[in-house]
Amino acid sequence: MRQDRRGTSRPALRFYVHVPYCAARCGYCDFNTYVPGEQGRGSRSQWRDAAVAEVAAARAALPVDPRPVASVFVGGGTPTLLPAADLGAVVARIAEEFGLTADAEVTVEANPENITPRLLDDLLTAGVNRLSIGMQSADPAVLAVLDRRHQRDGAVRAARLAALAGFDRVSLDLIYGTPGETDASWRDTVRTAIDTGVTHVSAYALKVEPGTALARQVAAGHVAPPDDDEAASRYEAADDMLTAAGLPWYEISNWAVPGHECRHNVGYWSGDDWWGVGPGAHSHLAGVRWWNVRHPTRWTAAVSGGEDPREGQEVLDADQRRTEQVMLGVRLAAGFDPDVLVGPGRRRTVAALARRGLLEPAGEREWRLTRRGRLLADAVTVELLQPVRSAATG
Repeated sequence: MRQDRRGTSRPALRFYVHVPYCAARCGYCDFNTYVPGEQGRGSRSQWRDAAVAEVAAARAALPVDPRPVASVFVGGGTPTLLPAADLGAVVARIAEEFGLTADAEVTVEANPENITPRLLDDLLTAGVNRLSIGMQSADPAVLAVLDRRHQRDGAVRAARLAALAGFDRVSLDLIYGTPGETDASWRDTVRTAIDTGVTHVSAYALKVEPGTALARQVAAGHVAPPDDDEAASRYEAADDMLTAAGLPWYEISNWAVPGHECRHNVGYWSGDDWWGVGPGAHSHLAGVRWWNVRHPTRWTAAVSGGEDPREGQEVLDADQRRTEQVMLGVRLAAGFDPDVLVGPGRRRTVAALARRGLLEPAGEREWRLTRRGRLLADAVTVELLQPVRSAATG
């Protein structure tokens, strides 16, 4: 948070930049991505100019906003399929139009097979200071089910190259609960990630998203669906191993050496403002949420023609904003203040959840999820929000 000209607290301002291109689509992925030859893919050579133009449009829409940008996250897709200079041009335009805070975090997502010493040097030159690498697993059989293109040692090599290049903030993304994964292979994956020396690890349970190749395989009986009990066991194993290695949890699915948390994502969970650049990118500013058209060709045409690329928007009322504050704040190890809840029973609700071993104190006023609570986070959130819903309906 920072103070505005009237001395009141304001959320930080952040940018998300979406690169929709992939060399191939992974079977589990339902992100807004496009592969060679796919309709709507658009021209990668036009992405840079359109993204820079959208940053300029953001500045025009916020002419009196004095906030410098606290973080930039370039995601995808596979951003590193584009030249680092293209990514750097967008970061540079953000810095030119808005300014960056002195400690601004600039993250780029990358796949192991794309990482080379030359690329890493170019990313550093472009102003990138944090790398997020999609490892997913160290088990070749699991990588095959996920349609990942890199081999077992690809992420290890990529993380070590990044450290040699000068990146001191490197994250590895993992997926657990993939059909065919075993307790032993998952523990080997986590140990492999730890042994690279990275300072941040994300781990997410595999979800079978409708419309994906994996969903079709599960429906046809070719692949078994993920097992919730096995996923819970894998989560607990990861939490034990990462915590013991000096990477405690700071958000339900994220662990980091203290001081190496992803500040951009913490900003999301803490209610900061962000502007999304690129096809399908979402934005949030002062309780207004909007999203761009998804197809790169339509997005490029709109931005290049000076038109608004947004496809839709919604304005959150006070109850909706409070609900989101609870839903997001509960995810953080820093905890939440029960005063954000509504209704005379809010303290009783928190106390009841604590007696059931789902919440624990996180400070003088804050409460956070226990590990059991993290495994049941959705159900806990529903109970915490019940007073909000009752108040909203009268």
